[in-house]
Amino acid sequence: METMIKTDQKIQLVDGSFSASEASDVILALLDEKINFHKLQRISWCEGSADADTKYPDGRIQELENEKRIAKEFISSIRSEGKRLRINGILEISLEE
Repeated sequence: METMIKTDQKIQLVDGSFSASEASDVILALLDEKINFHKLQRISWCEGSADADTKYPDGRIQELENEKRIAKEFISSIRSEGKRLRINGILEISLEE
């Protein structure tokens, strides 16, 4: 009997309409979690070797901090208009071959 293994998955992480303040909370929390992940990854790599190559986590932290700045600016501009924001965030997971 052959067993089938699912090799991809989609998770609806965020789906809804949000005020500017709510959207800011959701988006910044997600970005902060990912930034913290890369900071911990960098620390972990450095614990094993002071000469560890941390270019990847360093670069991702910088990219995510930039995205955070852009998101704050965008949400700030929307806040003054009193409009709501729609957020649809799907996390796609697949088996790497």
